[in-house]
Amino acid sequence: MSDWIVSAEGGLWSVAAVAFLAATVLPMPSEAALAGYVLLHPGQAGGALLVAGLANTAGGMTTWAVGRWLSTRVPGRLEQQLRERLRRWGAPALLLAWVPLLGDALVLGAGWLRLHPLACALWQALGRFARYALVVHAVGGGSPALG
Repeated sequence: MSDWIVSAEGGLWSVAAVAFLAATVLPMPSEAALAGYVLLHPGQAGGALLVAGLANTAGGMTTWAVGRWLSTRVPGRLEQQLRERLRRWGAPALLLAWVPLLGDALVLGAGWLRLHPLACALWQALGRFARYALVVHAVGGGSPALG
């Protein structure tokens, strides 16, 4: 089993799982998982970046969906506070979705306020992919688009 986890295929599944869970309210070391994978499989840096970015964005959209669901079940006092904080920036605020704790609150709030899901996904993806590209570059994965 442990050989499969460090294999190229198993490692990608592990990176995807950790990246997905890290974008929910569960604290997971997604950058460490990605960095470890790229160190073990430097030729797979581009694929790892793609998998991590997509999984992390999907996890963020799960948090967005939870926010939307909660908005129909929790009284509206919180909604006014969210509107005041997110009204100025809207979906582009989700560029910061990758920031621990703050990002989770922003994404949950965006779902609560029913900001457009496609805009939320795109802004999140932009920030999340940029962060992961820096991680890949920092561990010597070269140009992730080419590696």
